[in-house]
Amino acid sequence: MSIVRCGVIGVGHLGKFHAKKYSILENCELVALADPKPDNALELSKELKCDYVTDYKEILKKVDVVSIVAPTSLHYEITSQVLKSGVSVLLEKPITDSIEEARLLDKMAKENNVLLQIGHLERFNPAILKLKEIYNQELRSSQYKLEPDFIEAIRIAPFKPRATDVDVIIDLMIHDIDLILEMVASPISKIFAKGAKILSSTIDIANARIEFQNGCIANITSSRVSDKTERKMRVFAKDAYHSINFQDKRLKSTFLKKQKSNLNNNNNNKILTTAYKIKDSDALETEIRKFINSFTSSTPAVVSAKDGIKALETAILITEKIHESIS
Repeated sequence: MSIVRCGVIGVGHLGKFHAKKYSILENCELVALADPKPDNALELSKELKCDYVTDYKEILKKVDVVSIVAPTSLHYEITSQVLKSGVSVLLEKPITDSIEEARLLDKMAKENNVLLQIGHLERFNPAILKLKEIYNQELRSSQYKLEPDFIEAIRIAPFKPRATDVDVIIDLMIHDIDLILEMVASPISKIFAKGAKILSSTIDIANARIEFQNGCIANITSSRVSDKTERKMRVFAKDAYHSINFQDKRLKSTFLKKQKSNLNNNNNNKILTTAYKIKDSDALETEIRKFINSFTSSTPAVVSAKDGIKALETAILITEKIHESIS
């Protein structure tokens, strides 16, 4: 088994977790950390027994893959240089802060024949993975065909000054946007959105209603000015209802089991509710393992640049709608 040489660019709050995950993976060697601030990375590099540099360009000839966990405003500048050097990238969400730059990164990855995976972490939440498993196994579907009619999502958290370089749509709501776009798999027809600036110069609380061409409606609320943390989603589909708790990694599903009857009597139908026992797992570790597996097997990214672009496009449309309403 060949060892994948790994690095992390940007070793702030989340970047430190990326570094620690690479350090424990059996087929990975954490080679170096890069961050302009020694306070962020120097001690961690000693703990994890890897190199530390202030200029990320110094590690590009030493690694095969990197996680980029830098501020969103730097995503394009850093990622473009890394891709051009022939290094594959796990890029934290959002892909960039502009559609044009996001498309350029997608193009660069293809031109340089390297992997670009976008870090939409909730794709790897055990509750979401269990929901997909249900539809793949219990419903005997070869693909994830949930086909929801209505989705309600709420994602709220206390205020943290470190996250205010972007608005709440890019900071929090984009997690649910990405999941919903994957579930619905239909073009958007209309978006209605409202929001407000509360404790920062950007939008801190927002609500969006997304209508899809197939008739599905998604209602999403996100806030970073709450007194509690909550990350939940409810999904309603034909003959089924699912309640997902991302924070506690729980899934409860209700199915209408139709019974065969010559009398066509609906009273014979059964409503079955199951609170699934979900094996606890680390979403970030799962995400990084999938990234490494795609790299070693030369298979497409689980969350592609195109997925990241779709989520960003929708987030920008929601933001524009909100600015129109408060201008």
